Amino acid sequence: MGPVNKEQARHEAYMYRLLSSMLDNKDLACKIFFKGGTCARMLGYLDRFSVDLDFDLDKSADKKELRQKLHDIFNSLGLSIKDESKKALQFFLKYPASLDARNTIKLEILDKTYNANNYKPCYLEPIKRTAICQTIDTMFAHKLIAPISRYEQGNSIAGRDIYDIHHFFFQGYNYNKQVIVERRKISVLNFFQELKGFIDKKVNQKIIEQDLNVLLEYNKFKKIKAHLKTETLYFIDKEIASLMKGQ
Repeated sequence: MGPVNKEQARHEAYMYRLLSSMLDNKDLACKIFFKGGTCARMLGYLDRFSVDLDFDLDKSADKKELRQKLHDIFNSLGLSIKDESKKALQFFLKYPASLDARNTIKLEILDKTYNANNYKPCYLEPIKRTAICQTIDTMFAHKLIAPISRYEQGNSIAGRDIYDIHHFFFQGYNYNKQVIVERRKISVLNFFQELKGFIDKKVNQKIIEQDLNVLLEYNKFKKIKAHLKTETLYFIDKEIASLMKGQ
């Protein structure tokens, strides 16, 4: 993990405090499956700062019961609920911070899961606890889908999504093809062709820089920002060529 500034360190401390308390509740811990950027960072798969806690929800879980357990945890930690979804287990939690400083943690436990997802128990070194986590290949598949999915759902594009795809390719991680087919309802080859066109047309330098500049250590950001789109498209082109060769 790279260095974080004081504001990031405080935010991370509150996230870890919340995550630890959730995992210490055995009834809760067995029903939630850790995923996303913070999970990837804590497991050493990702080298950028991440601000949210994201989970999948076990299909057998009682959401009403878990909501009450979560409220009890929030109260015990002195976290106030800034906003809360009435349908989903989604919370925006406020912690004490100075004026104009980051002060909100987004916690989301989605009950829309996929049959192709794979999970395994993983030890989270920063908090000395074990959680059921998405496997790296499952994470990578969802990361690949994230740019298009985010745009379809909210008409937005995040530079961090492009960075994560680049980083996972650069590290040589494999992706779960079945997740892509299940979520996009097309072949893996057609998906990568779609992703290439999307990044080529929709992603510009402003998008790359607008959120990534506060999530990545400055020297890394400075070195990668001018090359991120080009290199990501290069990795995608190589994947397309490999898939076409395998047909």
